[in-house]
Amino acid sequence: MNHLGDAHLRTWTLRLMALLAADTQDQLAWLVERELETESVVEEVELLCRILEGLTERGAFEPKNLRDLQAIGRRLGELDAARRADPWTNALATDPAWDDIRPAARQFLLTTLGDWRQPLPRPVRPHRGER
Repeated sequence: MNHLGDAHLRTWTLRLMALLAADTQDQLAWLVERELETESVVEEVELLCRILEGLTERGAFEPKNLRDLQAIGRRLGELDAARRADPWTNALATDPAWDDIRPAARQFLLTTLGDWRQPLPRPVRPHRGER
């Protein structure tokens, strides 16, 4: 990796994939204190799909990782607009697309790290302005 932000983007990718790969119950538990729309998750993955090619060219990922993420991106691209507007908690429980995405995310992590079981991302603390 020869670009300053590549390590950060690699970490971001792995954390998002860990969340997508987690069992449904773990995903729902992670979402308990978060209001996350399905559209936000889809947009994050679509962004990763666009930048992963450059990261792969610079050595942050292997070409086989790119194929795995593109498969996830294609499946997410099949979600219609109505499903994207739902809260992710609802989509996880009702939309079979997430049952297709989960094994693909697990394969991405298995290929990349050797194990799909990874810690879920820690919550981001809200920024508090100076007082």
